[in-house]
Amino acid sequence: MSSNALHVPVMLQRCLDLLAPALAEPGAVVVDCTLGLGGHSEALLATFPAARLIALDRDPAALKLSAERLAPYGDRATLVHAVYDTLPEVLDRLDVPRVQGVLFDLGVSSMQLDEADRGFAYAQDAPLDMRMDQTTGISAAEVLNTYPPGELVRVLRTYGEEKFARKIVDAVVREREQEPFRNSARLVDLIRAALPQAAKRTGGNPAKRTFQALRIEVNGELSSVERAIPAAVSRLAVGGRIAVLAYQSLEDRLVKQVFAAGAANTAPPGLPVVPERYQPRLQLLTRGAELPTEEEVAENRRAAPARLRGAQRIREDAP
Repeated sequence: MSSNALHVPVMLQRCLDLLAPALAEPGAVVVDCTLGLGGHSEALLATFPAARLIALDRDPAALKLSAERLAPYGDRATLVHAVYDTLPEVLDRLDVPRVQGVLFDLGVSSMQLDEADRGFAYAQDAPLDMRMDQTTGISAAEVLNTYPPGELVRVLRTYGEEKFARKIVDAVVREREQEPFRNSARLVDLIRAALPQAAKRTGGNPAKRTFQALRIEVNGELSSVERAIPAAVSRLAVGGRIAVLAYQSLEDRLVKQVFAAGAANTAPPGLPVVPERYQPRLQLLTRGAELPTEEEVAENRRAAPARLRGAQRIREDAP
């Protein structure tokens, strides 16, 4: 199946509109930090013919599909196998000191959700893998089978905001002593059995929070986001713009904090005139987080939890 058929880019036009003022000039460089199946990247190349694209992804399968999709754009597109928190190192290797645009589409990609053998989706039985890059790191099964109970509780509470983490972990520990976990269906059944009836009546699939927590732990997602957003802001040229799509509250909160800090006046209180070094270096482009339209959600249900924030670099960091 082609990448075009697999993927509907989320909030595409709004992302393009946010980045547009920074990408019109010849020589502008835009970074898609989460290439995935290339929908956003393709639109960036088509919409801004004077711009050059640098696109990162940790998933070799996604890079292969996107390379085919973006081949018509030739050397305007540079694709890199990398996690987005290594953006400064990638730009240094490419001899690109500053960029005019950055886009993040955080979370798990459509391809990863749709391919059963990746183990991301709780709606179909699959090996419990969940690695975005299957060439490295530990799988979700290894986390379930080897983490001490206290660590598993921490993962489910912190990354899944799961109120019944202790109940689920107690059941996991009992079960893994009988037989290690390998596939997702067994975990989904265990979660259904462990939760109180009232907890299963609302909020969709009761396994959703546990699967989110395992995925974040396996891929180090929150720590990567925590490093990546400030790193991207630091490489924006003055006038450059950044747009970030997040799909769960933990990621969105990190983005909000970085943007708010950059847009804040850091001067001590009481100064009659604020010196340049205390002036904000970012200007917020969105009022809070923007949401997808009802029409978009109807067309693409995976857009429903999306939260979009944008900011513009308005001055360099103080020396």
